[in-house]
Amino acid sequence: MKQTVSDQERSRLDERVAETERRTGTQIVLSVIQRSDSYAELPWKAFALGASAAGLILLLLYWRLYDWYPDVPARIMVVGILSCGALLALMSVAFPRFAKCFLSDYRAEAEVRQYAKSLFLDRELFATQKRRGILLLLSLFERRVVILPDRGLDERFREEDVEKMIAAMTPFLKRKQIGHAFDAGLDCLTRILTPPIPEASNDELPNEIIEEKGI
Repeated sequence: MKQTVSDQERSRLDERVAETERRTGTQIVLSVIQRSDSYAELPWKAFALGASAAGLILLLLYWRLYDWYPDVPARIMVVGILSCGALLALMSVAFPRFAKCFLSDYRAEAEVRQYAKSLFLDRELFATQKRRGILLLLSLFERRVVILPDRGLDERFREEDVEKMIAAMTPFLKRKQIGHAFDAGLDCLTRILTPPIPEASNDELPNEIIEEKGI
């Protein structure tokens, strides 16, 4: 898989993570995912839209031009409808931005959060002393940010703090500025959790960015 973050940016972010961990007493993991689900229904939605639009247009044309072309074969109408539907379905496969037009916000949010929880468990990010790990995940296709703090941060890291971090990171994600998005999240996290938690543990989780293709 082609790297989204350059080696130079990775090195810089590794240092930033280490610094933020020292200042906040947490264990931070950054992750970039290409997409959190295959969304097999999107081409079918595109096909349905294309076929419906083509059917309506052909019906109107046939109604207006019936006096000139009364014997238009039905198979021409059918081929036109199916061809338009197939074209939009192919476009949804070839162009992710076009496919995203058929993805609901609720579905995208649910799939990204589910992927983040699965990654949290698979990578055993919970295996820290006093459960002070936190995952900052960016999903590129959905353009969603998920922040998953472990239970050891419940008293100091509230839901409104999560929303602040997401609000700070999302504008950079939409411009595909991955490094700046993580910088904004780490800056916000530092402001929220400074001064550091007493008796913070040593570096227990790797600082390098987890980058996956996703599903």
